[in-house]
Amino acid sequence: MEPQRSPLLEVKGNIELKRALAKAPSRLPLPGSRLKRGPDQMEEDLEPEKKRTRGLGTKVATSHPRATALTTVPQTQGQTAVPKVPRKTGPRCSAAIATVLKNQKPGPAVPAQKPGTTAAPPVVGRKKPSKRPAWDLKGQLCDLNAELKCCRERTQMLDQENQQLRNQLREAQQQATALVTERRTLEEELARMRAQAEQGQQELGNLSARVVALEERMTIPEGLVQELQKEQLELQEERRGLAAQLEEQERRLQASEAALSGSQAEVASLRQEAAAQADLLAKREERLHGLEMERRRLHNQLQELKGNVRVFCRVRPVLPGESTPPPGFLLFPSGPSGPSDPPTRLSLSRSDERRGTLSGAPAAPTRHDFSFDRVFPPGSRQDEVFEEISMLVQSALDGYPVCIFAYGQTGSGKTFTMEGGPGGDPQVEGLIPRALRHLFSVAQELSGQGWTYSFVASYVEIYNETVRDLLATGTRKGHGGECEIRRAGPGSEELTVTNARYVPVSCEREVEALLHLARQNRAVARTAQNERSSRSHSVFQLQISGEHAGRGLQCAAPLSLVDLAGSERLDPGLALGPGERERLRETQAINSSLSTLGLVIMALSNKESHVPYRNSKLTYLLQNSLGGSAKMLMFVNISPLEENVSESLNSLRFASKVNQCVIGTAQANRK
Repeated sequence: MEPQRSPLLEVKGNIELKRALAKAPSRLPLPGSRLKRGPDQMEEDLEPEKKRTRGLGTKVATSHPRATALTTVPQTQGQTAVPKVPRKTGPRCSAAIATVLKNQKPGPAVPAQKPGTTAAPPVVGRKKPSKRPAWDLKGQLCDLNAELKCCRERTQMLDQENQQLRNQLREAQQQATALVTERRTLEEELARMRAQAEQGQQELGNLSARVVALEERMTIPEGLVQELQKEQLELQEERRGLAAQLEEQERRLQASEAALSGSQAEVASLRQEAAAQADLLAKREERLHGLEMERRRLHNQLQELKGNVRVFCRVRPVLPGESTPPPGFLLFPSGPSGPSDPPTRLSLSRSDERRGTLSGAPAAPTRHDFSFDRVFPPGSRQDEVFEEISMLVQSALDGYPVCIFAYGQTGSGKTFTMEGGPGGDPQVEGLIPRALRHLFSVAQELSGQGWTYSFVASYVEIYNETVRDLLATGTRKGHGGECEIRRAGPGSEELTVTNARYVPVSCEREVEALLHLARQNRAVARTAQNERSSRSHSVFQLQISGEHAGRGLQCAAPLSLVDLAGSERLDPGLALGPGERERLRETQAINSSLSTLGLVIMALSNKESHVPYRNSKLTYLLQNSLGGSAKMLMFVNISPLEENVSESLNSLRFASKVNQCVIGTAQANRK
């Protein structure tokens, strides 16, 4: 491997090479030179020289037109060849070569000389003496051919030398490019070295400052020694404190081990006690389950003693703007135990102006007495009414089908009893929200005993014997004719309403939202008895399903809360205005369904083989809540106004017939 040359030596060598190239004649072939022509052209160019050499006349020269003489190129005998460019050259050397090649003037082509031969003497302007005689044309031609061959060989040598020079030039350019790249790399490395040098200078400054600081500290070794001694004393004191703490921890550990052994014994005794408590708890759970079953049985017996078909009468108060009834129009006699006993009887006095005595004086008013399971005077509150039926709602949670009706003429307070008043006042809530709140509360209590309950609500109305979904929303709203009453499945006794919404509920807010939606969708109209009268039967059904996974018990029962349409006869209930025929048709459909309800209850009471459930959509939908395995309660709502005495008497008489019916013993739907 060649040693690395310094840049100064390379520059010096390039300058010398440039000077040598400038002094030396060019050996490269010139464009358009005779050396690049063919043999025939070269012979034609050499013909005048041939004539001069031979010294013959025109006849001889013209007889050989193709014979040519090679013109010799004058050359200095001591002239040296162009030195070859070294392979390893820098960018300055390549630039010098390019400058020489560019500035060189074209000159006559110089034939290459073979090594070991001397250059031919220059041709003099006069004729060169020929060795052959003038008549020896053949010999002269041979000489010319030999000279031509020599020129061709020189031309080939010059071409080879030219190609070598070009290759050397290409290598020099490649080396120049590599050197430029190397130069850039070295510059980058130099920049890094400078940055490192600056960093080293900075570190050196920091170290110098640190050395100065250490020197300053070394100037006060006594203070440092005192500090170290003080620190040693503190460490010794700390060591003694740690040793004392270690001893204390060891004593505590021993005490803890002793306490642990005592705790283990206590844990063993507690485990035994827990096992005994678990056995006792299992026994108590078993006893509690037995007591719950006994409670349900006794509760059912109590409800049966009260009657599976019960009728309550409720008289609404006089509203503002209504005339006060005369004294003695409605009387509420006390019960057997005196005024403290809840009233169960009602007396209504009616005066007939068409009747009279012989003396012409008006006849005494006729008094009508009715007896029910419970009578609620006008001042009764909503919570008092629900308290009387709360035990019946409990039966639905125990697995007994329960159905509660609100019956009466238009404006007697049926909707107020079932749904409550507007405004969301808790004091005036009706039976539906109170019943569901009671069911949710009791179901939560029974969950501690292993029972799990689910509730699914539906709300439909029966208008002109057409079932409509009151919970329909969006595009389904108002398409009640699409709903039909069907069996849940082949061989199933459960009835469902097709295309009706069945909404799972678990809290009071969900129930309030459903009631609000149903109140907006229900069919109402103005009648002679009420400004806004319900013209359909609304049926709120709650499917209750209970399961005790630990004992494999299941129970299911529906709770139906029905707000019946107004029961007035045709004449007082006719609507005023252009819709008279529509109101007439509504009233006929309402009275027909109410009559069918009375016939169904009578057939069940008389144990008849055929019960006309299918005569009305209302009875067909509620047939599972009206049979022998169900409990039924009817609220007969009457108006306190004297002007409604006729409709009040009709409602009371219908309720009395229902109250006399005894359906039978109810059975729980258990599995």
